[in-house]
Amino acid sequence: MCVKEVLVQNQVGLHARPATFFIQKANEYKSSIWVEKDERRINAKSLLGVLSLGIVGGTTIKIIADGPDEEEAIDGLVKLVQSGFAE
Repeated sequence: MCVKEVLVQNQVGLHARPATFFIQKANEYKSSIWVEKDERRINAKSLLGVLSLGIVGGTTIKIIADGPDEEEAIDGLVKLVQSGFAE
């Protein structure tokens, strides 16, 4: 299991469009992936789950992956979040 914290840098956070990009990226991996914010953990491959966390800019989240490509999944998703979702 891999865990990494990352700061959501884009101002609006994970609203519909960035959340969609995040989920699409998460679905590229075989590993089980979760996002955790304030002790709430959701499936990173679920749009409703990601949106339900209400992640805004400046929030630190944990990305957790467990499976055959967990390190690759964490690295890819952290890079996507750090890029600001190209916004």
